[in-house]
Amino acid sequence: MLSLDGKIVAITGASGGIGEATARLLAQRGAAVVLSARRSERIDAIAQDIREQGGRATACVVDVTKAEDLRRLVSTTIGEYGRIDVLVNNAGIAPISPLADLDTEGWSAMIDVNLRGTLNGIAAALPAFREQGSGHLVSIVSVAGLTVSPSMAVYAATKNAVRTVHEGLRKESTDGVVRTTAISPGYIRTDLADSMADPHVRELTRKNMDAMGIPPAAVARAVAFAVEQPADVEIGEINVRPTVQA
Repeated sequence: MLSLDGKIVAITGASGGIGEATARLLAQRGAAVVLSARRSERIDAIAQDIREQGGRATACVVDVTKAEDLRRLVSTTIGEYGRIDVLVNNAGIAPISPLADLDTEGWSAMIDVNLRGTLNGIAAALPAFREQGSGHLVSIVSVAGLTVSPSMAVYAATKNAVRTVHEGLRKESTDGVVRTTAISPGYIRTDLADSMADPHVRELTRKNMDAMGIPPAAVARAVAFAVEQPADVEIGEINVRPTVQA
């Protein structure tokens, strides 16, 4: 039987949605989790709830756009549990809009959080993975990068950039030390739409999420599946969509 017992997992964007669901599921299956996000009260409450249910959980306030925060997440994880087996790069925003709107601030924000935040996580975790002799990088990307829709060009570009970074890291890591997994969700019932400034796009996204979205736990199960594999097995990419999503 595959198991998560003894795994030490740090998760960004863990104050809700996919990150919270992942933390709860992995803890239920025996992993120790370190929840990180900017909202300290949320991750503190979730970590406390996990501990009250018999799991192991710690909280660490992190802004993924700051490289030093990711380094602190890794050092906190190692300080608390002795190592870091998995980093789940989940933090992401989607202030999407048509390119013609020229929302350059939104573009920059997506680049900073979705792409630079992931790179900051990689830069913080890789030295620890190398020193330990093993480690697993899991990043939440998006099916939006597989078929680009109107208003999602820059968002999809940031997610595809992460997908490209993952493939590059995989090819640089065939010594078996570092594994990589990119997970692309479709419509998942989260608060991602809250980051969308365009009211029409925001309401349309919410309507689609309500109509066809599946729970964040579906993505959490995909993370668990990838992480629980034995060391000689690498799950490179998983797409998780509602069955009714085109």
